[in-house]
Amino acid sequence: MSMIRDLRAVVRPSRVSLRKGSSAYDPAPETGSATAVVDCAVYRDGRRLTTEAPLTPQDAMRLVRRDGGFVWIGLHEPTEAEFAGIAREFGLHPLAVEDAVQAHQRPKLERYDDSLFTVFKTIHYLDHDRLTSSSEVVATGEVMCFTGRDFFITVRHGGQGSLRALRHRLQADPELLAKGPSAVLHAIADHVVDGYIAVADAVQDDIDEVENEVFSPGRKGVPRGTDAGRIYQLKREVLEFKRAVAPLLRPMQLLSERPMRLIDPEIQKYFRDVADHVARVQEQVIGFDELLNSILQANLAQASVAQNADMRKITSWAAIIAVPTMVCGVYGMNFEHMPETQWKYGYPMVLGVTVAICLGIHRMLKRNGWL
Repeated sequence: MSMIRDLRAVVRPSRVSLRKGSSAYDPAPETGSATAVVDCAVYRDGRRLTTEAPLTPQDAMRLVRRDGGFVWIGLHEPTEAEFAGIAREFGLHPLAVEDAVQAHQRPKLERYDDSLFTVFKTIHYLDHDRLTSSSEVVATGEVMCFTGRDFFITVRHGGQGSLRALRHRLQADPELLAKGPSAVLHAIADHVVDGYIAVADAVQDDIDEVENEVFSPGRKGVPRGTDAGRIYQLKREVLEFKRAVAPLLRPMQLLSERPMRLIDPEIQKYFRDVADHVARVQEQVIGFDELLNSILQANLAQASVAQNADMRKITSWAAIIAVPTMVCGVYGMNFEHMPETQWKYGYPMVLGVTVAICLGIHRMLKRNGWL
């Protein structure tokens, strides 16, 4: 559960300000300044090396080349200038660097020379007291991963939360971390997909709430329906969820099925579980979309039925009122020779016949369900 809460915090859309033109190699940033490097550490035999001063990516890579191990660098929304030095140091492909800096990429897996570039869309569920036509249900973020033989670089986009809890969890398992960068890649993939499962459960609750409102009985047992804007807004949020989940299935299948030099064979087996979870969530999201289509159509149909019922009521009362209107219209004409105008009981007789006809029409319409 702690991993899920961490994921939900990662993807909030607010952004933090970064000092323009700063370099990821600044060993000691000025007081009050910001740096894109969140953490930089060297791992050897699954354990983090302790140093007297924080490592720069350049120093960390120098230690790795000299004594072995791998370096894990975490960055948060780096600018092009901040990421340029790291890209040169680790020989990252310019196209992958451009994607990592600009963000807004679809989930994918690409191979560039001696490195893998993986993009994950993180999903965060936004809590709300009541779903409205303007409620935001999910927010997305991104985690880009560069996997090399002796380095692992994460570039995260999203204003809140971090992968710090995941890093601590891995550091508590040296045997797993000793597998190298591929173990970190699997941990992040599993971490992101676990978040998908949690968000899918929360979205299911929102859909159940809307469905109950659409089909819950209103007056006289007729379903009362709900605001179509709420259903449409939820459908838009599900579509955003679908864009994050659906493209990730193929990359996870490739990581689990195709042998790759940068992926440890023992770690590769575990990507099958991640791919299975992605497939399960994808099926859920597709089901959400289809169910919301049915709910929206049912709600619109109920609105049409309600309008027809109202029109029938209006027409029924108009038919009843037409009788006294006609009688009054006839006797309102100023002709001298009109039947029963001189009779003592003519007025009450006309009123009685009018009322009797109106009651008869009302009873007939009531029996036929128009009133």
